[in-house]
Amino acid sequence: MERTPREEIRDPDALVRRAGVRGDPNRDQHFLVDDRVLDRLPEYAAEMDRGHVLEVGGGTGALTDRLLAVADEVTVVERDPDLAAFLRREFADDVEAGRLTILEGDALDVDLPDVTASVSNLPYGISSEITFRLLPRGIPMVLMFQQEFAERMAAGPGEDDYGRLSVTAGHYADVEVVETVPPEAFSPQPDVESAVVRTTPRDPDYEVPDEAFFLRFVKAIFTQRRKTLRNAIRNTAHISELDDPDAVVDAVEAAAAEDGPLRETLGEDFLRKRAGKVTPEQFAALARVAVEHGRGDPS
Repeated sequence: MERTPREEIRDPDALVRRAGVRGDPNRDQHFLVDDRVLDRLPEYAAEMDRGHVLEVGGGTGALTDRLLAVADEVTVVERDPDLAAFLRREFADDVEAGRLTILEGDALDVDLPDVTASVSNLPYGISSEITFRLLPRGIPMVLMFQQEFAERMAAGPGEDDYGRLSVTAGHYADVEVVETVPPEAFSPQPDVESAVVRTTPRDPDYEVPDEAFFLRFVKAIFTQRRKTLRNAIRNTAHISELDDPDAVVDAVEAAAAEDGPLRETLGEDFLRKRAGKVTPEQFAALARVAVEHGRGDPS
């Protein structure tokens, strides 16, 4: 799709004034107004296919404007009807040219188009839900989160922030924190630091027999992250939906007693570990044992 000529990049504070709105923290509205941060977000996506970029939470359009300068097509999801109407007016030429589509509604509910990438300053209240709606689509992304969430998402085994979020996000993509952003970059200022995360989709380097069960199983184990795996497996069958958690424990113990690929992956005394020390590959191996030995009907 041919790009229309662009005027000078719009000033974010001027956009807020023209929109006639003030961000409302109670509605999860914190407009990104720092020009330097706004300019860098599309740059972090420079190596991505920017043929059709999705932006979740368009706000007053400061990031939208910069994405239109580098992408062939942009789709923006905005749940505030007044802001959606403003975006249609402010970017009327791009809408008319077919380069910009405004989807009014909640990003968790609207039908999302096929896109090649997503660059978004996410509403923090739905950051987890929308991230895990997007990750399975296998698109590269540059997303703004609360810093704490971003660090948990990118953490590795053994790190303090490593948890269910780390394993689940890493199942779909390589995750890296590329920049921290102070509250002063937003209007109104949030009470927390923020961070930009870049995700690069890839297949995991392990196999799972049932992805839905694997993700549910990881969630279950991390609900008792302070317990040993032996106890966590037994105590969370109601979450993982295991029929026979004791059979899983017995199968792992039996595998640890003899040489073989499972012992090689899990190591000795595996069931005495806690979830924070377990690698994604080990979780996958454990999930395979759980499916084989702990479920009455693996289908």
